[in-house]
Amino acid sequence: MAIDATAIETLIRSSFPNAKITVQGDDGQHFAAEVIDDSFRGQNRVQQQRAVYASLKGLMDGANGALHALALTTKAPE
Repeated sequence: MAIDATAIETLIRSSFPNAKITVQGDDGQHFAAEVIDDSFRGQNRVQQQRAVYASLKGLMDGANGALHALALTTKAPE
């Protein structure tokens, strides 16, 4: 099952409604995303990235996941 960048952005936005989100990639399995959100203040990168991965609701769960790879950049706004 392939997924597109718009679907990934929609899932992330459901958990981060005020974030600046950019998702790139068009092969249906490999994507890069940047998520900039104020809720990341005071969190380390691992905490930030875990929160974003949780918003994907299992799409990256092993061999059964629709999303094979997501290069993720997260940060709080400057």
